[in-house]
Amino acid sequence: MDIISLIISLISGVVGGNIAGSAMTTKNLGPIVNTVAGLVGGGLGQFILQAFGIISAVSAGSGGEIDFSQILASIAAGGVSGGALTGIITAIKAALEKK
Repeated sequence: MDIISLIISLISGVVGGNIAGSAMTTKNLGPIVNTVAGLVGGGLGQFILQAFGIISAVSAGSGGEIDFSQILASIAAGGVSGGALTGIITAIKAALEKK
């Protein structure tokens, strides 16, 4: 995994986790847990998608140019997976509180 891809996906995962957390106003986990869940989700999402070959690492090509489509793919992957993990953790917490 390229370090640039990792940093991009971690940052977008934090943003996605906090957006997902703020969307769930009645069951919000709080800003710290939303941030950590988004951070972990963004990193895991990027790793899994790169492992399956769905997206590739962001790096300079042979001509030294950066591929912006891969940057956008890393932003989308990190944001969606960070938000998804935050939503999953919120759902698990809500299910445990009902018991």
